[in-house]
Amino acid sequence: MIDLLNQAFVKNGLLTGFVVVGGLMWFAYFLADRLTRGRIHGSAIAVFGGLVLAYVGGRLTGGKNGLADLPVFAGIGLLGGNMLRDFSIVATAYGASFDDLKKSGLPVVVALFAGVIVSFLCGAAVAVAFGYRDAVSIATIGAGAVTYIVGPVTGAALGATSEVIALSIAAGLVKAIIVMIATPLVAKVIGLDNPHTAMIYGGTVGTNSGVAAGLAATDPKLVPYGVMAATFYTGLGCLLAPSVLYLATRLIFPH
Repeated sequence: MIDLLNQAFVKNGLLTGFVVVGGLMWFAYFLADRLTRGRIHGSAIAVFGGLVLAYVGGRLTGGKNGLADLPVFAGIGLLGGNMLRDFSIVATAYGASFDDLKKSGLPVVVALFAGVIVSFLCGAAVAVAFGYRDAVSIATIGAGAVTYIVGPVTGAALGATSEVIALSIAAGLVKAIIVMIATPLVAKVIGLDNPHTAMIYGGTVGTNSGVAAGLAATDPKLVPYGVMAATFYTGLGCLLAPSVLYLATRLIFPH
């Protein structure tokens, strides 16, 4: 019976991948609701769980694809591959309206560019502090500080190692958790109580999951505005990090 089930899972790898990821997401949102009362978004817990499973898979197999190196979980490699990842990014961007962004005025546009560049510089500075000196690694980790989506997109485009890409995801995950927890604490201080400031905030810090959870804990009515700006932030980061920001990094670290 066990052999029969194993063959069924291996032959239907993509379906198995959906089941595993779906189960992980359900458990993550369960923990977020019961243990943190929604202050930490379920997606952040799921990403952390995915990193743990990838580590376990790598240790068990000695491979480089994490859990996907186990034949029964090979479908996760396709589910988490470049094609479906990029498709999800494009699908998310379709939920935002450029007309709404224009109506919000110049401050949101400035916030988008400033947020991406400052986050990139902070991540790059940490990478340099930990001994990285090649432009590809520095740019990838810097992009991870933008969001945990921009990091792997940049790393894949520049040919970064899997270890550096994992670090970029971890950097984005830490940022998302900090934003989730800090948003309701600083909301009154920064005047985060209307759609306009919510868009500026989303454009400054990015990270959809962090902004969504943070604004939900502050005022659920502000969530669509902050998330819309954060969506443009992700798209802008995917555009700037592997191109302009990487080239600027190469000027400082040419090797």
